[in-house]
Amino acid sequence: MMDGVFAQHSRERDHQKLWEHLDELGLVRLTGPESSGGSGAGWPEAAALLAAAVRHGVRVPLAEHDLLACWLLDAAGLSVDDARRTVGVVGADGAARAVPWASQAQRVVLVTRRADGYSIADRDVEDVAITRGANMIGEPRDTVAVDDDAGGTTVSAVLIEQLRLKSALVRGIQVCAALDSALDSAIKHTTSREQFGRPLAKFQAVQHLIADMAAEAALARTATEAALLAAVEADWSAPQLGFLVAVARSCAGHAASVVVRNAHQVHGAIGTTEEHRLHEYTRAALAWRSEFGTVGEFDEQLTRAAVAAGPGALWQTICP
Repeated sequence: MMDGVFAQHSRERDHQKLWEHLDELGLVRLTGPESSGGSGAGWPEAAALLAAAVRHGVRVPLAEHDLLACWLLDAAGLSVDDARRTVGVVGADGAARAVPWASQAQRVVLVTRRADGYSIADRDVEDVAITRGANMIGEPRDTVAVDDDAGGTTVSAVLIEQLRLKSALVRGIQVCAALDSALDSAIKHTTSREQFGRPLAKFQAVQHLIADMAAEAALARTATEAALLAAVEADWSAPQLGFLVAVARSCAGHAASVVVRNAHQVHGAIGTTEEHRLHEYTRAALAWRSEFGTVGEFDEQLTRAAVAAGPGALWQTICP
């Protein structure tokens, strides 16, 4: 069903029409509790929904609205209405930067660090100053400035850490879906196009490129699925979850380099055109791998964990 919905709206400019359609189907708040208007599904279903959106090149804030902003309000015991939301973390200067989809949202859930912890406030976009920005695929990544301190609801540091992990894993899921889509496109292209009287896929050099893409995409997907499984089973409180999410994001980030390079190499010149859909996956993977944490930051986190564990406990850290 999800693929059919996205196929119908693929490449459409009217994102509001798609959003309304998804809302009618109960997909906008897929994981929200039924008592507050959600569909009561879980993260595995949400991951499938995000992957379907990536496959069809559809850009809407499903994850930011459902899995992050609305979840945070629910967890804090705050009411949630039908307004389209996103979430941002306010810095010391009173601004939240690179907030996804803020300029197309109706409300922004802002997280602010206080001397005694954290607070969240569900703000109408009319009450904040938004400076438009975008990532490399044109998705809004805006700066949200708050002129007044509206207080907000106090929340625990544990809840904010869960928000950080969920945000990071969302992008990991999307990167993996983009890499799988690029791989699928490369396989279809090399098996259907001929050179010197035989399909491109028959050339050993091309086979090596495809094999490297498949291996890297599979590694990224496996690491991401392992982190998601651990998160779901422990309700986002597994002791090693931060490590697993860092592994997933590191694997996905490094895989993106190989998959993007090889995909464009096997597609040749046609893969660089705007008309070909390859760029919808490759540019997206490169953009998303640096959001909610960069590859370098996750690599550094894993390095610190390995050094802290020492040679005697390194294996147990990797395979708890």
